[in-house]
Amino acid sequence: MIFPRLSFLNAAASLALLLAGDAAIRGVHAHGGHGGGEQVPEGEFKVTPVITIEGHGGFETNLDGNPEHYAIDGQFGYVFEWGLPNNGVFAIEGSIGPSAVYGEAEHFYGIVHAHGDGHDDHGDEDHDDHDDDHAHEEGHALASGAPFKRTDVRGYLAARYQPNDRLALQVAWMPYYVTGKGEEMGEGLKNEVGVNVTYAFGDGDVNFALGDGLEDVIDGVFVSVENRTGWEANGTYIGNYTDLWPGFGFNVDLLNITLSGGPRFYSPGSYSGLSSRTDWGGELEMEYPITDNIALFAHWEPIYSSEDWGSEGGMGWNHHIGTGVTFSF
Repeated sequence: MIFPRLSFLNAAASLALLLAGDAAIRGVHAHGGHGGGEQVPEGEFKVTPVITIEGHGGFETNLDGNPEHYAIDGQFGYVFEWGLPNNGVFAIEGSIGPSAVYGEAEHFYGIVHAHGDGHDDHGDEDHDDHDDDHAHEEGHALASGAPFKRTDVRGYLAARYQPNDRLALQVAWMPYYVTGKGEEMGEGLKNEVGVNVTYAFGDGDVNFALGDGLEDVIDGVFVSVENRTGWEANGTYIGNYTDLWPGFGFNVDLLNITLSGGPRFYSPGSYSGLSSRTDWGGELEMEYPITDNIALFAHWEPIYSSEDWGSEGGMGWNHHIGTGVTFSF
């Protein structure tokens, strides 16, 4: 079964990269991408083909014009796993596929509109007027809804090392190719890199439908530290953020639920002229196996921006939601 008897660290390691980012990019590895979650015996090798289809949307209600993005993604890939001593595993996961873009295309967290010379002072009146005009135009463009824009291509490549059933380390590259015009920073290859460390305090075998109680909660507790860094298609360094998020995963019969949240330490690139800030966020994720090889999933990630950068990044909430299905073979 994909769930509920998934080893906790397999689940936590694969879900950890979802905590701060877009589910569509990580869909293959995050939702059943471990080929059912069964531990690979020491010295053995396993290859699992996976397909993930997901619809998702982002809502930046903290910005003027309330910009939104929507996409339908199809990810096709493989998970290669090698069994290690002490219930460990080393895995390489890769996927690629189309992304049908509606409204705005998604972007690295915290991106602001780039300005040329003469707009470096964010307290300048002309700058503020420019921002308001730009945001007004952007809101106008979205007022008619979210029309289909184009089909982009996104990929995912990660290496995951679990020396035992408590600790997991992962490095991931998430390329995204903008296939045509319509984005402020042009067409071409966007890049995002993530590094994650997850530590589980228990074995993850918590199922409240089977009689587990409060004394078993520690078995589902984990902590995740993740750094993400992003570059736009024109090579602009957008910035990076680090999430230090504790979490709790458990099952209710076959339904797996993961809750996590905490501070996000965000440092925008120098292009923005803005300083670092600390935001706060969380993630609710659910997954339900239909069969041994098919799993439904959904997630919601609200993030609260702690400082008012005007139309560049106002104080308030932005949200990302997504739902889809994963097939493993």
